[in-house]
Amino acid sequence: MTAEPPIVVVGAGPAGVSAARTLVDAGHRPILVDEGMFPGGQVFRRPPSPLQQSDKKLYGFDARRARRLHDNFSALLPSIIYHAETMVWAVEPGLLHLARGDKAICQPWKRLILATGAMDRIVPTKGWTAPGVVTLGAAQIALKAQASIIGKSVIFLGSGPLLYLVAYQYARAGARVVAVLEAGRPFRRFSDLPAIASGGATFAGGVFYIAWLKAHGVPIKTGIEPLEILHGSDGRTSGLRYRRKGQGRETILSCDALAIGYGLKSETQLADLLGVDFHFDPQQRQWLPTTDLDGRSCVDGVYLAGDGVSVRGNQIAAIAGELAALALLSDMDGSEAPQAGALRREIRRARRFRKALDSVFAFPTDQLKTLPDEALICRCEGLTAGAVRQVVELSGESDINRVKAFSRLGMGRCQGRVCGPAAAELIAAAASTDILHVGRLRGQAPLKPIALATLAGGRDDGI
Repeated sequence: MTAEPPIVVVGAGPAGVSAARTLVDAGHRPILVDEGMFPGGQVFRRPPSPLQQSDKKLYGFDARRARRLHDNFSALLPSIIYHAETMVWAVEPGLLHLARGDKAICQPWKRLILATGAMDRIVPTKGWTAPGVVTLGAAQIALKAQASIIGKSVIFLGSGPLLYLVAYQYARAGARVVAVLEAGRPFRRFSDLPAIASGGATFAGGVFYIAWLKAHGVPIKTGIEPLEILHGSDGRTSGLRYRRKGQGRETILSCDALAIGYGLKSETQLADLLGVDFHFDPQQRQWLPTTDLDGRSCVDGVYLAGDGVSVRGNQIAAIAGELAALALLSDMDGSEAPQAGALRREIRRARRFRKALDSVFAFPTDQLKTLPDEALICRCEGLTAGAVRQVVELSGESDINRVKAFSRLGMGRCQGRVCGPAAAELIAAAASTDILHVGRLRGQAPLKPIALATLAGGRDDGI
């Protein structure tokens, strides 16, 4: 007798762990696959034992939530099949293609919950590929997983709540925060204050970080237009040249590292390969997988949860993970879990706060319209903004996949995960069309770099 292919959960962040816990509570033994060394995802990342720090120091106001996730996972571990440091590089109906170390593995699945999280969204600036420039997420990884900082004097540039959180964490860790430079003007949006305040503790945490930075003399400037990231004779980052929007006077700040980030983008490649429907979210200016409120996709047996569906923060991610698992269970036996209604209401309540955040910290499309021609847009392929504009002009194409075919945009190691959102805005501006008509980069395997030697080394059917 052949055993039925198992339930597989991809991602061990708040959504994935919550989904796995719900499945275990219902008597199942799911397989949990995660790229990280430890569970927790990006938000609750943990360092190896020699670098261990207190939860309070690592996670601040989220320490209790982080501890709960790690405790839940420890309790779950005997009841699940857990594979850490395992990358999903492709997926097809009924089969996941994995890589762990130098080994390629095929994992059958009958039902799949994708809790793939999110990553930094970048707006290129001239000079942004110089050593010493990292994303906000990478700056956090250095702090949380390696107990190190990216530089002694750091500028934080971008937009969104994460900008202030990471600046605060670096200041507490001993770095000199040269300045926090915000592209938007969030403190002028008084009409959005009631909706932002509906975020409760999350809103209060953000206010605290900003107040703490100001009280400790960290300059916070808004309405910033970055012009160029400067570098010294050794090629490393040495400063930033910028100006305030609408003003001609330029300012230069010195630093030895710079952390940039303009919000987050959902990781949607696996859903794309599986044929899940997508829709364009004008607030987040992203193409997102289409699901019902419980996380069901249009593909039978495929469910999505967490920031991989829409960026809504770790609290909603955990709720969405539980709800997706309950939907899966309901589809198996036709039952309706009594707590499902309350979970849906929590998600609906959070919409107002999320919508206000997306409005206050809007993606700075104007920066891409005025990006200098010589600025790199696709660092994997060495493609400049000017080259992309030229392709649009000469070809008359505004579909991002056609532009990709002509220019190799997004064909490198990141497969467009880094350059895609900015490139779409750039193409829309160059073609004088709505970004909706630019479309989205279609995913292709391998989604992430994998050595040919690994693929050539054979494969195992099931872990």
